[in-house]
Amino acid sequence: MISQEEQPGFKHFSDKIGYYIGEEMVQNIETQYQKTLDFLPDLAVFIASYIVKKTFKRYTTPPAHIDRSIRFFFHNVFDPDEGAKRGHKGVSSVYLPYVRIFPSALPHTSVFKKGTYVKVISVFISATYLESFLGNDAALFPFLFAAEGNFVLEEIMTDDIIRTVNDIVKKEPLPALNNYYYKLKILELLFYLFQSLSKRQRSSHQKLSVRDIDAVYKVRERLVMSLEKSPTVSDLKQIAGMNELKMRRLFTQVFGQGIYDYYQHMRMQEAARLLREEKLSVSETGYRLGFENLSHFSRVFEKHIGKKPKQYSQLLGR
Repeated sequence: MISQEEQPGFKHFSDKIGYYIGEEMVQNIETQYQKTLDFLPDLAVFIASYIVKKTFKRYTTPPAHIDRSIRFFFHNVFDPDEGAKRGHKGVSSVYLPYVRIFPSALPHTSVFKKGTYVKVISVFISATYLESFLGNDAALFPFLFAAEGNFVLEEIMTDDIIRTVNDIVKKEPLPALNNYYYKLKILELLFYLFQSLSKRQRSSHQKLSVRDIDAVYKVRERLVMSLEKSPTVSDLKQIAGMNELKMRRLFTQVFGQGIYDYYQHMRMQEAARLLREEKLSVSETGYRLGFENLSHFSRVFEKHIGKKPKQYSQLLGR
């Protein structure tokens, strides 16, 4: 059934699917928008934008009423509500869009930073239902359905994913077939995601420990926090606490790209944001991201975004 803002809130929804959120979550965020969808026992979705009022941590648990659930966590994907941000001094949206996929039962602690404006879609889906949805293509992703359920994947957004997400978020309730519409849209969203995942290079999927996952995300964090200057491999090895071969292999397994390619892609995503949201010129954008040669910047931008930065700016009406 569909639950909109005027209907019972997330607490009602979380109780229904057996997902414990904790009092800190209720007390320390200011919700701007929410929508909940449940198609139990197979599928449930929570969509929200909120402002974090106080820094806190939360240990996540799986929803009790969705068997062997896999979580698809879309972060900062749908368009921001700038009106919500303008009314709160110091509020920022600091993370680029991504989707993270992991078993809901995987131990995980979420950190919520004060002053952050967050926009999320959480899809909880039964592994059995997902396997039936994928049909014969489930064989391409055997690790998703392994008994131990120990994996993490992160994928960068595609235009199809972002467009479908915004369809789900912005669509007003339909006079008829409302549930049917939303269920099809959620499955369409997963279709585009798996279409993107299917393009990854085939490789053996190594079981990840909690320490491995933590190490790989520390490497990622170091990369995205220094987009203007690439950290050295020695720095990254020290951060990860593992040898270079293992670090590179696990990074590619989780993110679908090698460290250097991922770093360049994130730089160009940030470049596109600077052109689009902060209205910087092409030269200002290139120099801010550490490029001394603007021709080189233009070539890298075109490789990852599909257009030269000047063309991209012109499409924005500038």
